[in-house]
Amino acid sequence: FRFGDMGASQVDQTLARTRYTTGQIVRAWSPFLFLTATVTLWSVPPFKALFAPGGALYDWVINVPVPYLDKLVARMPPVVHEATAYAAVYKFDWFSATGTAILFAALLSIVWLKMKPSAAIQTFGSTLKELALPIYSIGMVLAFAFISNYSGLSSTLALALAHTGSAFTFFSPFLGWLGVFLTGSDTSSNALFASLQATAAQQIGVSDVLMVAANTTGGVTGKMISPQSIAIACAAVGLVGKESDLFRFTVKHSLIFTCMVGVITTLQAYVLTWMIP
Repeated sequence: FRFGDMGASQVDQTLARTRYTTGQIVRAWSPFLFLTATVTLWSVPPFKALFAPGGALYDWVINVPVPYLDKLVARMPPVVHEATAYAAVYKFDWFSATGTAILFAALLSIVWLKMKPSAAIQTFGSTLKELALPIYSIGMVLAFAFISNYSGLSSTLALALAHTGSAFTFFSPFLGWLGVFLTGSDTSSNALFASLQATAAQQIGVSDVLMVAANTTGGVTGKMISPQSIAIACAAVGLVGKESDLFRFTVKHSLIFTCMVGVITTLQAYVLTWMIP
């Protein structure tokens, strides 16, 4: 691999001549330090409690019932013990959402790095342009997830998969694996299958926490075969056109890891139950 027209020796010489002070290194890492600090603050229970019902800042959370849907759909047995109205409320937690923490980290970074407002706005615009398609894609996936939940699709599939019995714990990670392969995102995979996993777990009598965690972990093993990830990796290292070769190389490792997760999940479900909170 070559950086432009530079040879390996030229790269080594350039690296050898470059020396950074501790202050420069800390300054370069400062945006990530701000990000870690703000996200951690937003994640601690005392902060979350401020915006929970009865909290001091609960009024900051805007709840909007969805017309013609809120509590007009009922969840029925055996998915639940008794018929329960399904609430459909849009929750706009504009301040307590993790995205706000990331925004604060960005603003702190702009001030700390002394960026010009024009440069910051230009960076924001270019980032938004790059993320336009991913934002649309994630939005469509989340929309489908809500439709599948409120239409009963995810519950129906969960009841069908529950007939596999104890074998479901082994195959549970493969749902997350499939979701990430199709969408390229573990978040999207969880949006699609988390409800299904939880319902199926309740039907076969194992921990729903474990099954949702298995979905997430299985999704991680599917990341290496996601077409989006492979395309980005090949483009980054100058191997455009070699995507199929990379897929053939990674798919066997992906399946091995997923099977390992399936075995671990089964052990945790029936043998090592003390590991589940």
